[in-house]
Amino acid sequence: MSAPTLPTGYALLRAARGSFLVHRRATVTAGCLALALAAACLAYLCVGEEFVGPGEVLDVLLGRPSAQELTVGTFRLPRMAVGVLVGAAFGLAGALIQTVARNPLASPDVIGVSQGAGALTVGAMTLGVTSFTTLPYVSAAGGLLAAALVYLFAWRGGLHAGRFVLIGIGFAVALRAIIQLFLTSGDYLVAQQAKVWLTGSLNDAGWDRAEPVAWALLLLAVPLCWAARAQRTVALDDDTATALGVRLNRVRGGLVLLGVVLASVATGAAGPVDFVALLAPQIARRTARTAQTPLVCSALTGALIVVLADLLARRLFAPTELPVGVLTAAVGAPYLIRLIVKGRGTHVRTGGGTA
Repeated sequence: MSAPTLPTGYALLRAARGSFLVHRRATVTAGCLALALAAACLAYLCVGEEFVGPGEVLDVLLGRPSAQELTVGTFRLPRMAVGVLVGAAFGLAGALIQTVARNPLASPDVIGVSQGAGALTVGAMTLGVTSFTTLPYVSAAGGLLAAALVYLFAWRGGLHAGRFVLIGIGFAVALRAIIQLFLTSGDYLVAQQAKVWLTGSLNDAGWDRAEPVAWALLLLAVPLCWAARAQRTVALDDDTATALGVRLNRVRGGLVLLGVVLASVATGAAGPVDFVALLAPQIARRTARTAQTPLVCSALTGALIVVLADLLARRLFAPTELPVGVLTAAVGAPYLIRLIVKGRGTHVRTGGGTA
């Protein structure tokens, strides 16, 4: 009996408990992105007001005695770790939400999720009922609430892609107005801190900010494995998926929930770092050339974007440090305009069916 024919571009990976289909180019792309991220992290730890040699960085990472323990281990390493985790979470969140919406414009910072997280967080900060250690949890609650409202208003017997994006944009505008209301009515010093946070900043980021995001990624590892497989069914048209017995509404709801939690926790740790969730999945999909957005590549791309952007933000106008969100917005805003302009001629999948 002949062996089954594998889909083009895939390889069969055999393991002790079964076999798995692996996309060859996506695997190679993930390996290259991992190497690029490792190089970017090394450069991040070496470059600063004082250059630290790679050997001394390695000593600190391995726990060996080093004169650079304070510079690398206390100041740079926690900030870099927050950047990696936040970037990975935003990359995954963008991939999941874009998959459900079938729209490259659908990302947490465009459809109101990041604004919902920001509104509740800034409100809590200005009212003095939270601290930086609890920001990720407050942000998660705000993002979930905003996503629930967008999902509720977009639902009309199904989730239409165009309606989902447009209603999300409407909520984003309204939530920005609420954020400004909190900023103008709160204490001046707290409002200034909130403004810096709202630009997306890793300044003074420590292990306390990294921990919630790390726990979120760890606890959601198994659901993300399910999401990687569920993407294939969501990509099918509704009639085909229903005929195969797929409960599309539950699958879509699960994917959106995962994306919202990741984006909200990441927003709490570093603020709404704009356009990372928009850029990372698109870059990953184009480099991997897969039918669905590869989640691992999206996470690595998001982490790479944030680490490189923060490195430039620290050194571009030294000794002045820019918020990392300024750099990501400078790159992401033109890309968003390009998508909108391109969508006029090619009809960027915002209509013509359910998502």
